[in-house]
Amino acid sequence: MVKITKRSVEAAVRTGKEYFLWDDELRGFGLRVHPSGRKIYLAQFRAGGRIRRVNIGPHGPITPDQARTEAMKHLSDVRLGSDPGAQRDRLRAAMTMKEFGRRFLNEHVASHCKPSTQYEYGRCVNLFITPKLGMLKVIDVTRADIVELHQGLKETPYQANRILGVLSIMFTLADTWGVRSDGINPCWKVRRYKEVKRERYLTPDELARLGKVLREADGEPEAATCIRLLLLTGCRLGEIQTLKWDYVDFHAGVLRLPDSKTGAKVAPIGKAALNVLADIPRIDGNPYVVTGKVKGQYLTDIQKPWRRLRARAGLHTLRIHDLRHSFASDALQLGADLTMIGRLLGHAQVQTTARYAHLQTDQISKTANMISTNILKKINAKSSH
Repeated sequence: MVKITKRSVEAAVRTGKEYFLWDDELRGFGLRVHPSGRKIYLAQFRAGGRIRRVNIGPHGPITPDQARTEAMKHLSDVRLGSDPGAQRDRLRAAMTMKEFGRRFLNEHVASHCKPSTQYEYGRCVNLFITPKLGMLKVIDVTRADIVELHQGLKETPYQANRILGVLSIMFTLADTWGVRSDGINPCWKVRRYKEVKRERYLTPDELARLGKVLREADGEPEAATCIRLLLLTGCRLGEIQTLKWDYVDFHAGVLRLPDSKTGAKVAPIGKAALNVLADIPRIDGNPYVVTGKVKGQYLTDIQKPWRRLRARAGLHTLRIHDLRHSFASDALQLGADLTMIGRLLGHAQVQTTARYAHLQTDQISKTANMISTNILKKINAKSSH
């Protein structure tokens, strides 16, 4: 045994086989000399009825004094009842974020989420979470790691907030599944970016241009039919895309949807939409209204033909979901109240429909302007007396 100092460590030469030098002052503090000559500081102790060793680090980057200080911490923890070796083994066995991301998608998302949500969650995990945090152990992820990822996406605040939401669900499950047991969700108190809700509505001229393009879309009749139904019903894309003939009740004038974003619902539709449905040819062996290229399936890719059709209409920034907003806008202009619009759109909560309240205010303002102008005319009219 010798006192481990810079001089004694540098004097230790390789012998072709592994050996140890033990410090004569701090019991359990030692130096492992590998056959290659590599020298590693370590702490040795007895825990759980057996001898354990914890590597502190290599000589060179770590000085003997630094290694001694670190060894004292480990040995002190042992005297207080903890086991640094067991902690090291636990860290080695802990699941990485990449592994946990796969488990999250396979065991939770696949069983509990709708297909559209599965797609979005898979996109968040595979494109953003795994590339940034994949190599970290789940138990090692801190709030600082989450903040760094979130802030790195500040140019796309909506996407940044969606990823933060997915991460929060993941860490809640990590606690439930026992993958992380500290009771801390590192996403808590991470401030989300302010999102400005986009509200885009088609003007009469834009509707006319889009209608002309849809009438001339001979090469993409299925996509044109899908968009036409979205315009006339106010339904969500997934509801029309996966619409089956069995769901269409021509007699009652409704779509009986067994599953939607808000669960099963009955969607009333007008005669114009029913006429479009009546003109669609049915294909034997295919239960879907908007059919795809694969036999027996619906049209799965609507985005590409939509981009082509909207470009022809000069509506390059128009999103498919904006068609639903336009439906609500027209409803308000025709005098429907927010409660009625919520029922037509299938909103589960009043707050969701409330986003269209300003349109109602605009309509009231127009009415107020019309009334005041009429009264002003009467005020300014010459009296017959």
